Formats: sequence, C-alpha cells, structure tokens
Amino acid sequence: MRASFFIAVGALFTLFSCGKQEVVNPRKVSSIVESVYASGTIIPKNEHAMFSLVNGIVLKKYVKDGDVVKKGQILYEISSDAPSARMNSMRAAYEKSAVDAGNNSSILNDLHSALENAQSKFSLDSALYFKYKKLIAVDAVSQLQLDQAQVQYGISANAVKSAKEKYNSAKRDLKVSLSSAQSQLASAENDLNNFIIRSDIDGVIFKAYKEVGETVRMNENLVLLGDEKARIIKMQVDQMDIEKVKIGQKVLFKTDVSGNKISEAIISRIYPLMNESDQTFRIDAQFPDSLSMQYVHITVESNIMIQEKKNTMVIPRKLLMKGDSVNINENGNATIIAVKTGILTLDDAEIISGLDENAELIVPTEK
Repeated sequence: MRASFFIAVGALFTLFSCGKQEVVNPRKVSSIVESVYASGTIIPKNEHAMFSLVNGIVLKKYVKDGDVVKKGQILYEISSDAPSARMNSMRAAYEKSAVDAGNNSSILNDLHSALENAQSKFSLDSALYFKYKKLIAVDAVSQLQLDQAQVQYGISANAVKSAKEKYNSAKRDLKVSLSSAQSQLASAENDLNNFIIRSDIDGVIFKAYKEVGETVRMNENLVLLGDEKARIIKMQVDQMDIEKVKIGQKVLFKTDVSGNKISEAIISRIYPLMNESDQTFRIDAQFPDSLSMQYVHITVESNIMIQEKKNTMVIPRKLLMKGDSVNINENGNATIIAVKTGILTLDDAEIISGLDENAELIVPTEK
C-alpha cells in the first residue's frame, strides 16, 4: 500500500509508562477518512493520435504544437502525384460517361434515329401488306406480290424490335458505365483525401510530429490532439482496492507542477479490463469546470475518498494485532482482547466496539 500524501484529521496519542511498559489511550477524533491511493497522469479529454493512411513525403504542414483547430481543418498535406493523376483520369472517364448517358448522347441519338427509321419503314411495309390482303380478294394483285409484301412486313417488324433492343440495351449499359465511373472517381477522390490530413474534432494540437520534407509511413503517428480545456486524470488502481472504488467518489490529487497544492476531481469511469502486467485497473476522474489545467501528461498522485466517519474513536494502527485484537494493561496484567474495527488508514484504526477511552493499550517494546 502506498502512503497518502494528505493528512486526515486525527488525534494525538499520549504515551505514558506503567511500570516498565508504555501504554496509550484511545482517543476521539473529529473525522477519519478511508482512501485508496492511485497514481496517474493528466490527459486531455478525447485525447487520440491521428495516423497516416498512406506513404509519402510531407508537402505542407499547417499547424504547430499548441494550435487550436476546428473539425475538418487541414493539418498536413502529403505528396500525391500518382493519386492526383489517377483522380484526373477517373474524372475524365466519369465526365465522358456522363455525356454518353445524358440527353445529348451521340450514341443514344444515333440508335434512336435508327429506331425511328425502322419504325417508318415498318409503317410503310405494314400499310402495303394489309392493302395487298384486301386486293387479293378481287384479283387486283397476284399471290406472289402478297407473299413478297408479307415477307417485307415481317422483316420490318423484326428490324423495329432489334432497333428497340439495341437502344434500350445501350441505354442500360451506358447507365451502368456511368455508375461504375462515378464509383471509381469517388474511390480516387477518397484515396487522394488520404493524403490530406484533417482534424476530426474541435480541439488542440498537443504534438505535431512531422516537418515538411520528412518521410511518412503508413500508420505512422502524425499528430496528438484532444479537447482544448477539458481534462481527465487517468489513474491506475490496484486490483485489491478496485471493489471499493465507485463512480462519483471524490479524488484529492496533487501534481509535480502544482507542488503541494491539493485539487479535487470526481471518479467518472471505471474500466473493467485489468492490466495483467501490473495487475491494476484504469480509473478516470473528471475535472470540475472551475478547475483549469493547461499542461497534460504530468504525473499525479491521488487519494480516492472511499468513506468518512465523524466523531469516532481511533487507536494507532500499529497496535492492532492479527484478527482485530489488541494487547491492553488490565490491573497490571497484559491481556489480549478482541475489538471491532471500522475504517483503517496507514496510521489509525477506527474502533467501533471492544474498547473505551480509558483502555490502556500496551505499546510493543522496540527491539
């Protein structure tokens, strides 16, 4: 267990000799506090790193450490000759597909004209065929003429059907080509956007890692950013103490920057996964709005306030024996008795029952 950095309200114990033994009386205190020690670090809320999604060289750097940025603001631009060329090619292909599939498409206009010509010829051949069908009844045309007209009627009908199919098929194909070109353009634009690094939050740049001309590798860290003012304390609590910690509990802490100044925060989140390397759990504490903390990643020592008792009786904890018992002087004889304890601190033990203020606890002789 680590020592607390603050001193709770306690009592002074008066030592006196009883023969050759030193004894001490329990004392009343105005307050005793049970706490859990936690070390940690102050970090900005929403702290996270932004990584490069591409390989390249830093072409432009738009920010420096400490800059306030807005969501969507450009932070870095990475060289992008190949992606730019690809996007220009995809844009040209999309624009051509848009024209080919549009109302003024030369391809569709030619096919539509061919369809209209086939329909015109079919109208003429149809009229001639049905005319001959009537004339054959009065022997005004020969059977050969009727047969020829019927064949031509069928050829024209098939030509109309074929022209319609070609027109509709071309229209569908051009629409599919347009959709494909649009998707490829969007993909090319997305690839190009990967070379432009933008802030994903309103916040502050705490560290910009790269300079103009430096090489950038895929998944390499470019910036560290987080909220401009909001801060949290990221703490580690031993697994033996985690059950005592609850959301909403008060945290008293100090930092190397603030010296001996004690500040307060509130437990805001308890993470369920234990760090197996040091057998601790992560706990976050939220700063009050009134507390301003300019610096981040500074070390914190803290005590989480578990519970507090007012106007209670305590004894020096070093006098509490195994099994919650104490050694007292009773009529000149050393007697071990059981006691019921409450809050235990590094220095004191609360006594709920088993002793009164007149009890004489024997102080062990130092060897």
